[in-house]
Amino acid sequence: MGSASSSYRVIYLDVDGRIQKVVFSRFCSPCDIKELFCSAVGVPRNTNLSLLDSSGAMVSIDPTMPYNTERSPYRVVPVTGGQLADKEELFQNALTQVAEQFSRVFKINELKTDVTNRLAMLEKRVELEGMKVVEIEKCRSEIQKLREEIASQNNRTFLEDSKKLIPHRDVPLYPKYHLSKDTIEALRLPTFDAWQWEPNEMLSCLEHMYHDLGLVKDFNINPITLKRWLLCIRENYRNNPFHNFRHCFCVTQMMYSMIYLCNLQEKFTQLDILILMTAAVCHDLDHPGFNNTYQINARTELAVRYNDLSPLENHHCAVAFQIFSQPECNIFSNFHPEAFKQIRQGTITLILATDMGRHGEIISSFKQKIDSFDYTDEEHITCLKMVLIKCCDISNEVRPMEVAEPWVDCLLEEYFTQSDREKAEGLPVAPFMDREKVTKPTAQIGFITFVLIPMFETVMKLFPQIEEVMVQPLRESRDQYEERKQTDEAVNKVQRKKTETLTMEGEK
Repeated sequence: MGSASSSYRVIYLDVDGRIQKVVFSRFCSPCDIKELFCSAVGVPRNTNLSLLDSSGAMVSIDPTMPYNTERSPYRVVPVTGGQLADKEELFQNALTQVAEQFSRVFKINELKTDVTNRLAMLEKRVELEGMKVVEIEKCRSEIQKLREEIASQNNRTFLEDSKKLIPHRDVPLYPKYHLSKDTIEALRLPTFDAWQWEPNEMLSCLEHMYHDLGLVKDFNINPITLKRWLLCIRENYRNNPFHNFRHCFCVTQMMYSMIYLCNLQEKFTQLDILILMTAAVCHDLDHPGFNNTYQINARTELAVRYNDLSPLENHHCAVAFQIFSQPECNIFSNFHPEAFKQIRQGTITLILATDMGRHGEIISSFKQKIDSFDYTDEEHITCLKMVLIKCCDISNEVRPMEVAEPWVDCLLEEYFTQSDREKAEGLPVAPFMDREKVTKPTAQIGFITFVLIPMFETVMKLFPQIEEVMVQPLRESRDQYEERKQTDEAVNKVQRKKTETLTMEGEK
């Protein structure tokens, strides 16, 4: 499915006994932040400052400096010393930044996205500081040269330092595991237990699925490229409690299972099967562990970039196709441009459909088509594929309880981490994510009853064969959580009575 933190920092200063609040962007340079502090203190902006915390320790003035509160403001101490020449020093720094950026173009093989961001900030800074027209034009000329050099690198992808999208050519491939006949058969069933498998073994299973479905042969996919692509996919899933590579594998394995269970290869084209499998593999790439609601409320970089419209799902799509843009990982390299365009559009459509904010819209559309479903109608097929990936994405409860329940614990851990951060940042907290309000039985009963069972029962109208192996396990899971809820309520009732009795005896 970028940092999830806010783009702004708030620091409190003690200015002669008065608390001064200072807000700045995390993209500001240390020099910019120092000038803000100088303005807050009321000293010339080129004055050297020392920042001390409550214990007297010096604090570094930079965008990553520790947060503080009004109760623990930093004390600002002006330091006497040489004064900096104001505009001349600023202009010299600007030219130095341009020279450094220009130099990097020739010294490194891979340019970074932050080059473009720094250039934009530099240009604004030059204009805001009111330099002479000649100086501005000279600086812009340097900027233009650097931009032209960047544009000439047509075959490169500009990525943040933290986005290591591809393995190097010399990275060893994962070991090839021989899958037993029992494992191959189990892979086709919804009951498959992914907890028993290591990451490298799951990679071999995914590789087997692409071969077994005939995708490698039918589309002339290079087997070595397939291996490198899958390895790169694994490296671009974060180690979140829930949204991790094992979740990616489970969703893809459930899709593989449904393809066989529902005989989809008889109803879909092989291109549709390829899109279903690839979207499942890529659907949560680089998920940060905090959902769309947090991204939007916290105004994160992802939310700003995608205008609050499915920011995570759009990010998953972008990372997926950044990976495909690398020759070593492009399993579609042999495709005609029109075919690749169809794969790209189909994959994006399915990944965007995994946004639970669109759940009602997608299910409603599918229900309108179900009674007169037409496999020759492209709109009907697309809607069915969207529903299928949604089913697979949230299908854990279809599996046996001993396989499904650990996933509930993982999801709640991720939810509680988010709600703790939301409380700390003063953001709204959803009740179903609040560790003080939610219990496992109540969370699961509602989700299974109102989301999972209605969706799978709707799909069952088109594929009756899923009732026994998918819908019935959901009903049984709901009933088990209902029993747990009743047991928990009975235990709580007894404990309350004991507490009341002890309280009454104490008063006597």
